[in-house]
Amino acid sequence: MEFQLGLFSPNTESGLAITTVPERWHATWDNNLRLAMLADRAGLDFLLPVARWIDWGPDTAFHRSALDPLVWASGLLAATQRLRVFSTVHTAFHHPVVAAKQLATLDQVGKGRAGLNIVAGWHAPEYAMFGLSLPSDHDTRYAYAQEWWDIVQRIWTSTAPFDHDGRFFHLRGVVGAPGPYDGNKVLTMNAGSSQQGRSFAARNADHAFTVVGGPEDGSDIVKTIKADAEALGRSVGVFTLGHVVCRPTRAEAEDRLAYYADAHADWPAVDEVMRLQGLHAQSFTPEMLRTYRGRFAAGHGSCPLVGTPDDVADALAGFADAGFDGIALSFLDYADELGYFAAEVLPRLAALGVRPSAAAPRPESDSP
Repeated sequence: MEFQLGLFSPNTESGLAITTVPERWHATWDNNLRLAMLADRAGLDFLLPVARWIDWGPDTAFHRSALDPLVWASGLLAATQRLRVFSTVHTAFHHPVVAAKQLATLDQVGKGRAGLNIVAGWHAPEYAMFGLSLPSDHDTRYAYAQEWWDIVQRIWTSTAPFDHDGRFFHLRGVVGAPGPYDGNKVLTMNAGSSQQGRSFAARNADHAFTVVGGPEDGSDIVKTIKADAEALGRSVGVFTLGHVVCRPTRAEAEDRLAYYADAHADWPAVDEVMRLQGLHAQSFTPEMLRTYRGRFAAGHGSCPLVGTPDDVADALAGFADAGFDGIALSFLDYADELGYFAAEVLPRLAALGVRPSAAAPRPESDSP
């Protein structure tokens, strides 16, 4: 499989940039539709949304506005030709019988291009909003997610009604036709960086989506996840995430990063995101949380891809060389910056042997 490139979190206000600058991404439906069509034409591979229900902080209300991933994906699948569009689904907030029907319908709309990103959940205030209590241990959250996923898969593969009596669900006469577009599965990703999350991906997902510090430490994580999957007789791709600031010169890129992620960072929201992730998510190690404050402002703790087109292409090639199968990218303003990335970085990746060399139509926006 060639190294995959996608866009992460465009369904949320400000994307991954925790900043107050007015030119930050605005996640309207019209902006998302335009972005998806640009990405489709540029030859990107996928869109990956965040499932978010409440905001993080007082200055920008970071992520308060977020388009629902399932409805968002349905509209974008109908409007594009080749992109895979994932839906991020919290197992705690979506009943498996309902989710199975929704996801199969999405795959019908996209003629096999739907994707499912399973998340076990970790954000305690969101659980409280739903009247639920966040389980204190990751083992319970992932046991719930496993039973949820087992039910969804059984709905897609069963030809007759079935009952289910498990630890968390007690169901009678379950049916769910139609199934996915081309058989009985939807391409599945699991977003999790804890040990339990990575193990869940090895057992269940087509792709693991995990936070790393960079290609160096990521290489060992990739090897571990793939070895765990191979021990189970499975093959799993490993994806990570990064934020892009690409300009004709390195100085311009660094100045742009300093402008939005330092001088105008939403520091109260940054600190709240880091506090809650440290308490509940286990996506970042304690050392990461101590040293990555700037990365959180720039891109929610993701890996920086900052510099000239050559710098960015070389950094992406480093992830491919480390064994990653793909990366989900964010930009300060996705639609405004994607054209320059596609025109300048994608050909360099092709020259490096990371991406195919076939040219795609140039997006309408190509200014840095």
